[in-house]
Amino acid sequence: MSTAATPLPDWLDTSHDVRDAAGLRARYDRVPTPASLFKECREIHPLYRRYIEASPFAVLATRGPNGLDTSPRGDAPGFVQVADAKTLLMPDRRGNDRIDSLRNVLHDPQVALQFLIPGVPEVLRVNGTARISASPALCERFAVDGKLPATVLVIAVNLVFFQCARAIKRSRLWDPAVQRDRAELPSPGEILQALEASFDGEAYDAALQARQNATLY
Repeated sequence: MSTAATPLPDWLDTSHDVRDAAGLRARYDRVPTPASLFKECREIHPLYRRYIEASPFAVLATRGPNGLDTSPRGDAPGFVQVADAKTLLMPDRRGNDRIDSLRNVLHDPQVALQFLIPGVPEVLRVNGTARISASPALCERFAVDGKLPATVLVIAVNLVFFQCARAIKRSRLWDPAVQRDRAELPSPGEILQALEASFDGEAYDAALQARQNATLY
């Protein structure tokens, strides 16, 4: 009978883990190019502003007592307004009402954003700190069909730069030829019913599109 030990799955092997900055740098034989460094701005350059104003979609990263969180945000292009070279305004449109991101901002005001533009391979990244405003005048500024956001994030910008196109190119994110049929993946109702057997997933899916379309704002 063989007594050879069963090898660990590769992801459980910690013997090659990188544990310090020197070890990390040793794994990469290239250093950042000058362009990858001087593309950083401490405020919103007019050319970077054009990216923000063209973007209909952003990912908001926050950090709270339970760790990190990312949240998709989207609306018509320019839904995040540039108030000035150091300030962004982001309305909190209707969602699932968990308000995870906002509760995180109360805990830690540091935020990060990634702006995506359909068809454009570069991604714009913004870091800063945020506060939550319920100013009636500010919320009114973002009214759509008479419906106001409950709050607006006022983001003080401290770093802006573009991410190169490699990730978008590798993923073919904007290539219609690789778009998936929604029916290939589990529906929201199927997932919810799998997690809670008493939940009526079929009824949930049947009403989902109409409910979402009626509650976009």
